[in-house]
Amino acid sequence: MGTESNKQLASRLFACFSTNDVDGALDLLADDAVWWIAGKPGEQPASGAHDKAWIARLLGRMTAQLDGPMPMTVLGMIAEGDKVAVEVQGHGKLRDGRRYENEYHFAITVRDGKISTVREYLDTQHVVATWFAPQEQPAAAKTTTG
Repeated sequence: MGTESNKQLASRLFACFSTNDVDGALDLLADDAVWWIAGKPGEQPASGAHDKAWIARLLGRMTAQLDGPMPMTVLGMIAEGDKVAVEVQGHGKLRDGRRYENEYHFAITVRDGKISTVREYLDTQHVVATWFAPQEQPAAAKTTTG
């Protein structure tokens, strides 16, 4: 595949994410794909290198928590050889009302028409605060005795 085909493949990935089409996104990945997510183990639960099955479970859990789709806007893309660098913004709302708005850089490698590796860089603190930290509860109403 050439650089333009590789860029189209990357664009399709984010189009799938934008409509919560998990199956469509997974279809673009090679069976032995490796998806690495930035973060420190123990601080950001999704960090590290993961296989396709693990990513499928993660994407399924994410879409189950979303209140509708999470549009992924491609801001820019550069390709050379089998590599595609993509700058993306994501905007979503969780069912509990929290907003998830992150900025990403994806380094994607394409092999035989499929995405074989992804390196995902993002604001890991926002990921933890939105997806993994408990939602703040309103302060209990104070009662007075009289």
